[in-house]
Amino acid sequence: MKAYVIERTGGPEVLTLRDIDSVKPQANEVRIRVRAFGLNKAEAYLRTGKMGPIDAPRVPGIEAVGEVIEDPAGVFHPGQRVATLMGGMQFDRHGSYAEEVTVLRSNVIDLDDAPLSWAELAALPQAFLTAWGALDHSLHIQAGQTLLIRGATSTVGLAATSYAQHAGLTVIATTRRTEHTAALRQAGASEVVIDDGNIGAQLKSRYGQGIDAALEIVGASTLPDTASALRPFGHLTTIGLLGGAPILNQFNLMSDLPPAVSVNFFPSQLFGTPALPLTASPLARIAGDIAKGKMHKLATRVCSFDDVPQAHQWLDNAREPSKIVVVL
Repeated sequence: MKAYVIERTGGPEVLTLRDIDSVKPQANEVRIRVRAFGLNKAEAYLRTGKMGPIDAPRVPGIEAVGEVIEDPAGVFHPGQRVATLMGGMQFDRHGSYAEEVTVLRSNVIDLDDAPLSWAELAALPQAFLTAWGALDHSLHIQAGQTLLIRGATSTVGLAATSYAQHAGLTVIATTRRTEHTAALRQAGASEVVIDDGNIGAQLKSRYGQGIDAALEIVGASTLPDTASALRPFGHLTTIGLLGGAPILNQFNLMSDLPPAVSVNFFPSQLFGTPALPLTASPLARIAGDIAKGKMHKLATRVCSFDDVPQAHQWLDNAREPSKIVVVL
């Protein structure tokens, strides 16, 4: 099969298309014919060495959609439309930048004949399931709450905006660019705040004691300011590192954290583990709701398998709020 292989760190030019052997699935694995996959910053971080040195050939990619080729246990049948994400892809096993991928069965999701194209489906897994995990399982969101999404023009931010609005929350989305306001409102934001680095005080002044919950996607650099917007017993979940290393320097629990506010980090590596099994994944329902117009879908930029290095150039220089997907 053909796959993109990285053997050294660098720019998009280190992504090399090669013929490699297919991987026979073990008892707990499923082999999938990849029809499309989304691009993520995790793959750019791997390529550039931000996730450590490349000491062996690596196939990048942490998500894909496609059709089952083989499942030794018979849980999934050949031809079944599925999605897969995480489960060690690009780290402990080959990733999804390939014509086929063999993955852990616990990280495979039945798409239930979702009525979307492969390109539309490929935009969903990592973004929307990260939103689901963080919002439902870490923040325990409820209809009627106010939710701040810091860094909302990222793909997961747009997905979270759509997901939370559909769940009945009032979404306050941030962006550093005024030209992205329309895209955020289209995704479901009730209010868009231009992020000047100090938005906690202005939200606190407008929302009385503060807002109910916050999804922090920028990371440690804005976390104290985001936390300052929360009411007592409010909740903050961090999922992103857009602002740099996840390190808080001289963070004072008494002065930098509002009274009784809780803070945690949600890692998507939990997907498919006993802590967060994907048997309860809402991905097929999300796809159905998007097809019916009940949820806002992500804007996508679609490219072919031959154009993956070019797509990584777009990923490195992304300025538009959209998801890059590759269709085979």
